Amino acid sequence: MQKQRGPGTGLPQRWRPGGPPPRWWRHGPPGWSRRAAERDENLESAGRARWPWPSTLLFTAFVLIGSGFAGHAQAGERVALDPLGRVLLFVSGALLLWRWRRPVAVLWGTVATVLVYFAAGYPYGPVLLTVAVACFTVVVSGRRYAAWAAMGTLWAGHLLLVHVLYRWLPPSGDEAAPWTEEIVVATWAVALLAVSELARVRREQWARERAERARAERRRADEERLRIARELHDVLAHSISVINVQAGVGLALLDSDPEQARTALTTIKAKSKEALGEVRQVLDTLRAPGAAPRTPAPGLDRLPELVEQAASAGLTVTVEGEPPRLSPGADLAAFRIVQEALTNVVRHSGSREARVHIEHGDGRLRLTVDDDGPATGADAGGTGNGLAGMRERAAALGGTIEAGTRPDGGFRVLAVLPIATEEDR
Repeated sequence: MQKQRGPGTGLPQRWRPGGPPPRWWRHGPPGWSRRAAERDENLESAGRARWPWPSTLLFTAFVLIGSGFAGHAQAGERVALDPLGRVLLFVSGALLLWRWRRPVAVLWGTVATVLVYFAAGYPYGPVLLTVAVACFTVVVSGRRYAAWAAMGTLWAGHLLLVHVLYRWLPPSGDEAAPWTEEIVVATWAVALLAVSELARVRREQWARERAERARAERRRADEERLRIARELHDVLAHSISVINVQAGVGLALLDSDPEQARTALTTIKAKSKEALGEVRQVLDTLRAPGAAPRTPAPGLDRLPELVEQAASAGLTVTVEGEPPRLSPGADLAAFRIVQEALTNVVRHSGSREARVHIEHGDGRLRLTVDDDGPATGADAGGTGNGLAGMRERAAALGGTIEAGTRPDGGFRVLAVLPIATEEDR
């Protein structure tokens, strides 16, 4: 099987009939999309296009040299090139230098110059290339009606020259051109407009795809930033709440019960060390994105640790039910939701008891955290970052969070999460 080449590693993979289109057809030929993006950025930032010196010199030289050969081939039929004819050829090519700054003006200028050139009886040849380049630039820049009008003017002007005014124009004794020649000119104009339209459509499609990729990258960055913020909030809020409670106990018992104060300080030390470890784990994901975590993410198997930590903060937690086997994402979300709910009880509830109920069925996990209240602060209803983080975690997995006061004055957090998430499928 032929290996697929990565970006920038060589020629694009060949397309086979009946198969999917190659990558370069979706995103443009290699380098084209990037150069177009750079040019668009320059136009937006500087308000003007670059001067296309190399291509303009190449076109002008080709028109001058090619018209010289065309003049020799049409000797006796058309007027030989003289200084005026060469000046007209030079002007038609030099106008292309402004094609990215003033595309419509350049197109009309080349059309007028070419009509004057033909009216003077000079030989047919590559001078029409300047009109083609100017027309292509106008259509790609989005001014299609101006391009159609200019090409129609060119064809009508040529029709007028070779069928009406030829009697009074050089070369003398010339006859009306056959209508088959006009059909060729019209076909050339229509084909040029069609190719230019196709290039414009493809260029706009590439621009949309670049914008979509940029939006997707920004969206992924925003989601990752929110995830990191939730992790840091959950880790620090729970740990600092326990530390705060233990610090208060230590200060209150420092003189009357030094041994109990020592126990409180030991708890503070252990909890702060644990918090630092979890924060370091979160920050490691920022330093090495995409790398595998060094330690497994916490899950409901660490629920006994939460119970012990809550007990050290003076909160008695009763757990009912056994958690099912969960995916890593759902397991982490369930753990953080219970952790945040118990933290809110410690910080905002006057109750010193909480109940965690776990049940599952129909592919869903239901977590209920209750306390009997009453609330000790004005924000006990839970409209801060903690509950917002819970809802974000649940919504990311396709679950829901319900939080509010119970009729008897207590507070309840109910989380419903899918047991099997997309990462398992």
